[in-house]
Amino acid sequence: MLWQTFVESIGDYAIFFLDPKGTVVSWNLGAERIKGYKAGEIIGKHFSTFYTQDALDRNWPARELIEAERLGRFEDEGWRVRKDGTRFWANVIITAMRDPAGKLAGFAKITRDLTERREHEEQLRRSEERFRLLVDGVEDYAIFMVDPDGRVSSWNSGAQRITGFAADEIIGDPVATFYAPEDAILGRAEEDLRAAMLYRRSHQSGWRLRKDATRYWADVITTSLRGVHGELRGYALVMRDMSERKRMEAMEEQGRRVTEFLAMLAHELRNPLAPIRNALGILAVSREASPQVAWCREVIERQTTHLTRLVDDLLDMSRITRGKLQMNGGPMDVNAAVQRAVEAAKPLIEARRHRIDVRTTTEALPVNGDMTRLTQVVLNLVNNAAKYTPEGGHVEVDVYAEGDEAVVRVRDNGLGIPPELLERVFDLFAQGERTLDRSEGGLGIGLTLARRIVILHGGSITAKSEGVGKGATFTVRLPRLRLETMPSESRETGLDLPLNTRKRSILVVDDNNDAASSIAMFLRMMGHDVEIEHDGSAALHHITSTPPEIVLLDIGLPGLDGYEVARRVRERPEGQGIRLYAMTGYGQEEDRKRALASGFDAHLVKPVPPSELIRLIEEAPAA
Repeated sequence: MLWQTFVESIGDYAIFFLDPKGTVVSWNLGAERIKGYKAGEIIGKHFSTFYTQDALDRNWPARELIEAERLGRFEDEGWRVRKDGTRFWANVIITAMRDPAGKLAGFAKITRDLTERREHEEQLRRSEERFRLLVDGVEDYAIFMVDPDGRVSSWNSGAQRITGFAADEIIGDPVATFYAPEDAILGRAEEDLRAAMLYRRSHQSGWRLRKDATRYWADVITTSLRGVHGELRGYALVMRDMSERKRMEAMEEQGRRVTEFLAMLAHELRNPLAPIRNALGILAVSREASPQVAWCREVIERQTTHLTRLVDDLLDMSRITRGKLQMNGGPMDVNAAVQRAVEAAKPLIEARRHRIDVRTTTEALPVNGDMTRLTQVVLNLVNNAAKYTPEGGHVEVDVYAEGDEAVVRVRDNGLGIPPELLERVFDLFAQGERTLDRSEGGLGIGLTLARRIVILHGGSITAKSEGVGKGATFTVRLPRLRLETMPSESRETGLDLPLNTRKRSILVVDDNNDAASSIAMFLRMMGHDVEIEHDGSAALHHITSTPPEIVLLDIGLPGLDGYEVARRVRERPEGQGIRLYAMTGYGQEEDRKRALASGFDAHLVKPVPPSELIRLIEEAPAA
């Protein structure tokens, strides 16, 4: 009786007995609580009352009793039905009961309600399923697991896309499979896992291998995974393919190096150009030059101008690629830019015995533009026409208004442009077929530069040709301004130099002896008192002891550079009234800004045209 009372009072388990046919013969408090039936409502009924229709259709209750009788004990989990029709997840143990003779006397049945646990397990399963789907669905990141021994234990679609390995091809293989041979030999894979084990997380970047043995630049985060007691369970790796970024960084670095090289190249080229230009100025001033010397001067002048233009074009392309080509806009007459360009192109036109016809508008044709840059555009087009037209050819330059646009058209009857080149004629370094002697000259950047300048002015430039041998036409269109009057234009006069200048005291500082001596000779022929120094310290001592009115100061000096000399001069009272002009081969915009910030009054890029130098000297205020 005590045992029966104990069983009947248990509330967390349904404990009841069945006769050999499955009829309920006893009922405890836990059975009433779990299933909802009172003892009087269920005793005498078959235990199949608790089963779902699906289980009844499979005759499952009878199968349970058969198995319990055969094995002595049967355990099962599944859905059961309460009195109110709701379902619960049950863990059921059925034990066969026998009398002393071994005859089946019935069954003892213990049922637990595991619905809450089942819900937690289902939630966990759904969460794990969602996480698995999330991880597997990520294609831009390789997300995979590695066991404590460093072997791949899971694999997502992103890992397959990046590496080329399918899951069944890589799971079980060491993570070192992905490492470049030189890193694998050094044990980098093991080092990376060890770092994650020691510090919980490690971050690496380096070359990895795909299935096809091609390399990619990987960014990898490795996190160690530990159990509740701190034991190492493995590693989680998240990897990105950064090859494109690596390529872009390499291109940017290459571009930076090219830019630095071009700047240095320009500096090195301009240094020897400076004394050549100075010598030309001396020859221009001399009244005793023979016809042969005059002819030599003209040849040297043309070639020096051409070489200077090539250096400037190189630097302009460097600025374009870095987005630093600047325009100094303002109202200007397109006719003036065309006239300047044609005048600058005359030496080449005459050397090739071309006839050039220039037709401009009778009235000003105003645009908002940079006079120097637009002159450069037209000069490039006219020079191209001259170079690609056989000797004795014909070049036409037309300027006219068309609607709201100012139009400049340059046409020639030269070699023409093949159809396959016409579409890319404005691409960098694109050139037509050249003769072996490269008499056409150039670097293949003039049209690229012209297009960029025109675009920065809000305009367009197009090329047209009927084919090889049929000439070419280039048309520039710019937004036209509606102005009543135009600002007056002052024009450069090349080597037409004033001979009656006011005498000034000038110090020339340059470590290049030819550059310093040639410019000093030129300035002395112009009537000025000129002294020379070749390094920064000597220049600073000279300026302090005998202050000149004007200092033409090179930047790249031994000892103190030009910037430091300028700063120290400006710090002294006697240096406030001196005109400091930087004369340097460094011609980038940042070089100009740095010079002005250091105290220079102007930044002159070698070779300095004699007319510009004389103008600055003339404009300098008297001491």
